[in-house]
Amino acid sequence: MSSSTLSGPAFPELEKRHAVFRDSEALLDCSPEEGHWRSVCSSGNIPECSGQGKPREPGDSGDGCSGLESVGTVLLQSSPQHPAVTQPPLSLRWTPLAVPMCSVVWQHSVGKGGWFPGLPGCRPGLSVLVCPGLSTHWVLGWLMGEGEVGCCPEGTRQGPEVLVPVPRHLGHRPQFHPLKHGFDEWFGSPNCHFGPYDNRARPNIPVYRDWEMVGRFYEEFPINLKTGEANLTQIYLEEALDFIRRQQARQRPFFLYWAIDATHAPVYASRSFLGTSRRGRYGDAVREIDDSVGRILRLLRELRLGDSTFVFFTSDNGAALISAPEQGGSNGPFLCGKQTTFEGGMRVPAIAWWPGHIPAGQVSHQLGSIMDLFSTSLSLAGLKPPRDRAVDGLDLLPAILQGQLMDRPMFYYRGNTLMAVTLGLYKAHFWTWTNSWEEFKQGIDFCPGQNVSGVTTHTQEEHTKLPLMFHLGRDPGERYPLSFGSAEYQDALGRITPAVQQHQEALVPGQPQLNVCNQAVMNWAPPGCEKLGKCLRPPESVPEKCSWLH
Repeated sequence: MSSSTLSGPAFPELEKRHAVFRDSEALLDCSPEEGHWRSVCSSGNIPECSGQGKPREPGDSGDGCSGLESVGTVLLQSSPQHPAVTQPPLSLRWTPLAVPMCSVVWQHSVGKGGWFPGLPGCRPGLSVLVCPGLSTHWVLGWLMGEGEVGCCPEGTRQGPEVLVPVPRHLGHRPQFHPLKHGFDEWFGSPNCHFGPYDNRARPNIPVYRDWEMVGRFYEEFPINLKTGEANLTQIYLEEALDFIRRQQARQRPFFLYWAIDATHAPVYASRSFLGTSRRGRYGDAVREIDDSVGRILRLLRELRLGDSTFVFFTSDNGAALISAPEQGGSNGPFLCGKQTTFEGGMRVPAIAWWPGHIPAGQVSHQLGSIMDLFSTSLSLAGLKPPRDRAVDGLDLLPAILQGQLMDRPMFYYRGNTLMAVTLGLYKAHFWTWTNSWEEFKQGIDFCPGQNVSGVTTHTQEEHTKLPLMFHLGRDPGERYPLSFGSAEYQDALGRITPAVQQHQEALVPGQPQLNVCNQAVMNWAPPGCEKLGKCLRPPESVPEKCSWLH
């Protein structure tokens, strides 16, 4: 495939000027020099749309096409006086971990740049890779634990303005607040738009502006589950546009992390987009997100910031097939979907946009991960990673700017279990599991219409002694495991085994903070609730061990 682009009005010129980071879960982390950081995020599902440079209708699949559960866009802005890196970047192949759908804008004054978060793993220092809003949604507690480095590590933060609109699943306790992890402004929610709840057994989720709540989903921020109408994407868009205008007026470099969750079930769109696609409510939401990204890019061009702005667009995981087809995407030829470590759940596309720096129609097959965004960001900024902990991400600038390919392993975790490893085009499964028979019989299916004997299992099957091996170039759908006795299998296993041993020897088990659940610590009385008369009485505190079915 010569190029890859998203359909709709948002990317009319990406066929001329962009890089595609294939099979990727990528988002941005940061360390700019001077400016302001802000976040506006949540999460959603968006399909990659591609085929010889031609846009696809949302939901269509094709060669290398993947449905997304969440998407991200990163914009890196540098001032004309100090232009950023001028070498032409390329695109990559990526493997995701788990991250919310987002757009990020970064303006900087001395060639600085950045991207990426991490997997549910065991390294205590993993959060060094995570910017608020980029953390894996089920390990957010210890990813952003006390003493760990977030968006801007100590010694690297020199003043950029930062906005975080609507991060998802970051943790709502005070210690996890985005403004305590490097951001200057925040508009959004600590959770996705789940609900509505009755505010007795469970509170509706609050929406914040900076330190205080300004309302709750389904109350001050309505979502009509029957019709799918909600104006949230437009609200998040206006926050992002206003932020960019303010920073440009002040001549300040900036970083914007913009994440929308319209394509995460329950899917929603604003009135002007409902009923406009052939893909139902999901397609309507995709069109609105596409239009919104287009408006952000248009504003950058109008303000003459395009050539000094790096944009990165991606997803946190493959399509949630349990919500498809009405409220979920398609993973094309790839196996299963979100919640699994098969390619349909882990492989996502990405697009990089940097006019004047990224040449037209470039595709890279570099395997990348969201964790690489941190190291790459520091490299663009001319900074070194922290030396007091292990950093799992790689600097991808050689791949982006010079077309160099780096052979590196990618580790797929589910909870604390190493499920699979990819090295080059080979993927070894040490465990296989979709979900339990109990869930499956209740209609919860992560692999609808896909049944690969001995692979898509509903019991946790161990293959640690003889892992199932697939060649993802010939078999991207993971349907035909290599013969254990073949020379190809033995050669691939001989390369993967030492990589796994080295990885496991370097791990230091961390302490998950999501092992204890307590209804009393939910969003009953967030800061600012007293001003709105929205404080709720919490139930009695009864801590108990959490049960995570997946």
